[in-house]
Amino acid sequence: MNALHFFLGMVGPWQIILVVAIILLLFGGKKIPELMRGLGSGIKEFKDATKEENAQQVTKKETKEDSKTE
Repeated sequence: MNALHFFLGMVGPWQIILVVAIILLLFGGKKIPELMRGLGSGIKEFKDATKEENAQQVTKKETKEDSKTE
């Protein structure tokens, strides 16, 4: 816990500005919107996949309960 608090306590506004500046230098201003779009679509696909997996688990559970009551 102390190590985690130590590292998180060190992040300040100057460090964030430095990271953003490095990202801008590496990728350029035109590439960043494409990267964010890709990140957003990846997150959306992940959420859809987890919802689909949960729905499959619920239907499996319901079918098991229905077979037990019969």
